[in-house]
Amino acid sequence: MHVLLKKKPSPCLYFWGDIRAGRQVNFPSSGFPMGLEFRYHCIEIWKLLWFTGLTVAVILAFQHFELPHGNIISSLSSAQKDLGAGNGDFLTHAASAQEIDNSHGTETPANVNNGVAPERSRGLNESSLIDSRGKEISPEQLVDSSTNSTSYAHNGVVSEGISGLNNSSGIDNHGKESKPEQLVDRNENSSLEPVNSLGNGSASQETERSLSRNDIGASDARIAPIAPEFLPVDSPPSITLPKVKKEPQTPSLKVVSISEMNNLQLQRWSSPNSRTPRWPSVVDQELLNAKSQIQNAPIVENDPALYAPLYWNISMFKRSYELMEDILKVYVYREGEMPILHQPLLKGIYASEGWFMKLLEGNKKFVTKDSRKAHLFYLPFSSRNLEIKLYVPDSHSHKNLIEYLKNYLDMISAKYPFWNRTQGADHFLVACHDWAPSETRQHMTNCIRALCNSDAKEDFVFGKDASLPETYVLTPQNPLRDLGGKRASKRSILAFFAGSMHGYLRPILLQHWENKDPDMKIFGKLPKVKNRGKMNYIRYMQSSKYCICAKGYEVNSPRVVEAIFYECVPVIISDNFVPPFLEVLNWESFAVFVLEKDIPNLKNILLSIPEKKYRRMQMRVKRVQQHFLWHARPVKYDIFHMILHSVWYSRVFQMQPR
Repeated sequence: MHVLLKKKPSPCLYFWGDIRAGRQVNFPSSGFPMGLEFRYHCIEIWKLLWFTGLTVAVILAFQHFELPHGNIISSLSSAQKDLGAGNGDFLTHAASAQEIDNSHGTETPANVNNGVAPERSRGLNESSLIDSRGKEISPEQLVDSSTNSTSYAHNGVVSEGISGLNNSSGIDNHGKESKPEQLVDRNENSSLEPVNSLGNGSASQETERSLSRNDIGASDARIAPIAPEFLPVDSPPSITLPKVKKEPQTPSLKVVSISEMNNLQLQRWSSPNSRTPRWPSVVDQELLNAKSQIQNAPIVENDPALYAPLYWNISMFKRSYELMEDILKVYVYREGEMPILHQPLLKGIYASEGWFMKLLEGNKKFVTKDSRKAHLFYLPFSSRNLEIKLYVPDSHSHKNLIEYLKNYLDMISAKYPFWNRTQGADHFLVACHDWAPSETRQHMTNCIRALCNSDAKEDFVFGKDASLPETYVLTPQNPLRDLGGKRASKRSILAFFAGSMHGYLRPILLQHWENKDPDMKIFGKLPKVKNRGKMNYIRYMQSSKYCICAKGYEVNSPRVVEAIFYECVPVIISDNFVPPFLEVLNWESFAVFVLEKDIPNLKNILLSIPEKKYRRMQMRVKRVQQHFLWHARPVKYDIFHMILHSVWYSRVFQMQPR
């Protein structure tokens, strides 16, 4: 017989009901009933845990919607890692806006709203987000950890450095669009206009590093609309980032020397890394035969037009140039609407890409209409006009510019088999805009790219890409105006520089040398000069032994070509700048390279060069000058032929037997 026992409710439940109902609980004076003291503490602990959990949930919900890092715990963890990382080895990217200020005039942006210049950015990726220095933040921006030691010899002064490469990228957001602090200031003078000068700096005048359209020599009404088939479809709205306080870029400790750059080219050409065409062609064998002839070129002992010390190998260069003249054929795509395609800019800071486009499209010697005979295929777009027509001011987004180029490639690859045969390895582009390396790095990565912004630490690929000279042309009708300068014995100024304080380097230069030494004519922006008897920018260059070519926001500068134009020995202060025509020219034979960290010792470096050596270098500058001059009708060995030769040389030496 089973006895059912009814379980007595626990006294704790009674007290808990009173507590939840908010009623006062009066315990006996003798304390809790037996066994309830422990249970009461359990209840208090449970309440505390419940309250703590609710608080944490509210905090997490708040930070999820309001804080920038998504997870407060991971953010704190990241902060600790950053603190512990110490001196992490990152390559900080320069805020873009390649410097145009060589004190000929002040350039201002056209895309200015209410007088405020749009902020520049230089980084570019598929998300089109730019960091506070105008650089995209991506894993590719980390510096290559594998570096080699190297040294720079500055005519008797040796500075130790570290070399290394990094395929990071970055673009500004105007292609030399101006931030308020990046407004161009090429000081002009009304008495003697230089070949590479701008106007007086007003927004209504011609500006080449701004967003102005006046600099292309045509009003907006003369610019044809963009072909709708190339415009991005259903592209998302541009993302505007909040303004962030900008940090100045600091010099990189890793520097690739000129000799090492040349070695990197040779290494690429000697390795079988080129893409094999999907199907063979007669032109492939022609290129292989040309390569063999160049490698086995007859020795050139004396050539009246070429001065041997200027070249790595004068025999190979001469034979290569002859073969280019004899056999090279280029197919130019006719598709595409102006102004982005087929409309060259012949004036201002982007003149290199425009002059090349104009002269090649009008050339009957190299251009062929029979694609089967073509060794190279030219993509005739203007990186400057691409920015003018498609960039949305202050958007910090360049996705639509990249999409436009992608759509163009999709169109020609669907219409013709040329691109697909080599995956673009026999195609080339010529672009002087700061954004060009980033805009073309994804969809045009296999192309041969001739770029003004040629940075060894960024997107420049040795052995494939070519460094494009940045030339600043004021008068297209007479690009050789004011050519030359005083002879070496009459150059009384040791060194000269003038320009805006773009980037981190120039303020350092002026801090050490502005008004510090009568032999060092180092200035910021030069005032306008109306009196013909007073010194202006051109006269300073024509009267100086050494012309300082200090980088601005980017490694490239028109001062390099200007110095050669005015027969002044270039002093290049721009770590990791890949100079033009490096595949054939030995730049250390006629130019001085100074590490950025050696600016305080600049005068000693220059004075350490014996007078005899200086005169030899200045003579070589005059001899190499022919390679950097534009002519309305191209002449042998001029800049047009040298740019074309750089592309030809790259294609020839990338060829490998099947």
